[in-house]
Amino acid sequence: MDFKKLANQYKDELLDNVLPFWLENSQDHEYGGYFTCLDREGRVFDTDKFIWLQGREVWMFSMLYNKVEKRKEWLDCAVQGGEFLKRYGHDGDYNWYFSLDRSGRPLVEPYNIFSYTFAAMAFGQLSLATGNQEYADIARKTFDIILSKVDNPKGKWNKLHPGTRNLKNFALPMILCNLALEIEHLLPGDYLEQTMETCIHEVMDVFHRPELGGIIVENVDTDGHLVDCFEGRQVTPGHAIEAMWFIMDLGKRLNRPELIEKAKNITLTMLEYGWDKEYGGIYYFMDRNGYPPQQLEWDQKLWWVHIETLISLLKGYQLTGDKQCMEWFEKVHNYTWTHFKDKEHSEWYGYLNRKGEVLLPLKGGKWKGCFHVPRGLYQCWKMLNSIDEKSHLC
Repeated sequence: MDFKKLANQYKDELLDNVLPFWLENSQDHEYGGYFTCLDREGRVFDTDKFIWLQGREVWMFSMLYNKVEKRKEWLDCAVQGGEFLKRYGHDGDYNWYFSLDRSGRPLVEPYNIFSYTFAAMAFGQLSLATGNQEYADIARKTFDIILSKVDNPKGKWNKLHPGTRNLKNFALPMILCNLALEIEHLLPGDYLEQTMETCIHEVMDVFHRPELGGIIVENVDTDGHLVDCFEGRQVTPGHAIEAMWFIMDLGKRLNRPELIEKAKNITLTMLEYGWDKEYGGIYYFMDRNGYPPQQLEWDQKLWWVHIETLISLLKGYQLTGDKQCMEWFEKVHNYTWTHFKDKEHSEWYGYLNRKGEVLLPLKGGKWKGCFHVPRGLYQCWKMLNSIDEKSHLC
């Protein structure tokens, strides 16, 4: 495998195709913030603004400014989005709404914890890019609120009846694994270490189930037990695989090679489990007992699932040298670039049917924004470069 050529493929796609699409089409120069509902050619088809996608785009352009190149247009894009979020995105006490109209008026209350997590990520990176203490304070305050809500993320907007079937979800400890490292520069050492250890325990000891062949489940009860219901049987391969590169990063940060090895092995287990043997690609949702999943979109192939898998496989190979990771990487890489990349227009498709045919031609919407594609391209570019350099030294 030509690692240098692959690295350039990911780099060129990021810098020459994907980032220009968002810079040119997503910025709302009249009201601030970003449009995310963009059709195949980048035209806006809805002007509502979703806080978690606003935060993700602020984070993306801040991160690229910090780690790739000090491009003024990247910083300007991040700052204008950050200022829109600071002004309109929360209720005054950093309870972050789910969505706003174009001008910034709230549409949906702060029920979604991921509005908070991506606001914290956004202002953490933006504080590094600008040196602005106010941005750092927003990130830290928001992080404290997130930790206070761990046991009931939706708060008063939780629609479940209390006391009957209390479940906890994999997504929050998963994202906290990444968020803790993202805002490490803002947290006291002991506080950070405690948060990291708690997240690692939840992901690797509670949701990871050796008795089920080593897969990760999406929901357990509050005591960590399996539950036999739709939610309790749900497996989301993409979530589990994405979480494993967060865990590998923590393993590297904490100098715990055994944690990296375990995360790499779970990546391979989940990929084997979630791969569609007939049509290729990774299923969106599965049922651990093989029953029909409740989600009607269970067999769709989604962009973020495949891109996050590429990151985890490369990271697994980079950190452990396991050739199985590279064999799977080649397979997933070929599927991803063949099916999700739009060969006529910029950016990538997000939604395919089971056979790999384009289901929706949009490039952004309520759930897809400026995040997984550019973050994945950036991560893969940097890791492939590193692997290439190491191969020349050997």
